[in-house]
Amino acid sequence: MRHRIAVVGSGPGGLTFARVLHRHGYPVAVLERDPAPDVRPPGGTLDLHEGLGQLALDKAGLLEEFQALSRPEGQAMRILDADGTVLRDWRPRPDDRANPEIDRGQLRDLLLGPLDVQWGRSVTQVVPGSQEGVVVRFADGRQETFDLVVGADGAWSRTRPAVSSVTPHYTGVTYVETSLDDVDTRHPDLARLIGDGSVAAYGVNRALVAQRNSGGHVKVYAQFRAPLDWHTNLDLADVEAVRSSLLALFDGWAAPVLDLLRHATAFVHRPLYVLPVSHTWTHVPGVTLLGDAAHLMPPLGAGANLAMLEGAELAESIATGPGDLDEAVHAFEEQMWARAGRWAKITTAGLERLVSPDPAEALALFDEVQPS
Repeated sequence: MRHRIAVVGSGPGGLTFARVLHRHGYPVAVLERDPAPDVRPPGGTLDLHEGLGQLALDKAGLLEEFQALSRPEGQAMRILDADGTVLRDWRPRPDDRANPEIDRGQLRDLLLGPLDVQWGRSVTQVVPGSQEGVVVRFADGRQETFDLVVGADGAWSRTRPAVSSVTPHYTGVTYVETSLDDVDTRHPDLARLIGDGSVAAYGVNRALVAQRNSGGHVKVYAQFRAPLDWHTNLDLADVEAVRSSLLALFDGWAAPVLDLLRHATAFVHRPLYVLPVSHTWTHVPGVTLLGDAAHLMPPLGAGANLAMLEGAELAESIATGPGDLDEAVHAFEEQMWARAGRWAKITTAGLERLVSPDPAEALALFDEVQPS
């Protein structure tokens, strides 16, 4: 008998879980609060690692399609001093596919494929323990019952309270995201500064990072240490006011670097929250978590990769494992906790070094992780 399975959230982890189950002939209900796939901007680019995100896509039978869409040249990375001096300029080899980039929107569409997502299904509560199964309650007052509910619904997961009372806490680091369009035509000097991949400049407790997406689109992130209420006297909807505030924060930096802010169009406030490094919970039959819902960590290249591999592994263990459903889920959790705990330690330490009182720490970190 096939189990009634639902995954809450249509991010990379949830869609990978559903896609691998679909490949094995298992139906799964994908519950997504957004009314349509393109109702919100999909976000920036992702680098998918060979042993993580790419492995997950291989399990889903999508690796070749990913390789056709991805941008290996996007692995290039240039590090600047605040005065604009180039300190490092890493460029990938022509055959280097360790961490190629792909736009989040392209990855979403690739994973969606034949999946039948239930758009506009906003989950408000997940209640385990009934005789009929796990009850999922929706914002419209309806409810449905499943044998397994997988929470892949991100930092502020509505599924997490079913297994854990822990909530995310602020890291002390804030991102303000903005973007540039048609950069090669409209801002050729900035296009050359950014190159094929990313450029980052580091100062005392702050950084500016620009990351090339496809189609001439560039995401820019101003990163700095500040209290959560740093913007109390600032209208975040006032583009020019935010721009002026950021330019003052980075006062004295090289003009070409500050042009990343001067020519940007709109600004989005993104304070960084995390879950405890070793977040685990007592196993609850019928409910589990993956990705940011389970182990929210600093955004240093691991989150989406881990979520996708977790989704693929859980789906495979359900579809092909010899044990019952609950045994498969419990074993998955043990494996996930161990791996995620290691990555949470790495990314937490990395954030401390990247947005640091000593900018040399950021450069040293890149020297450790970049190929020589």
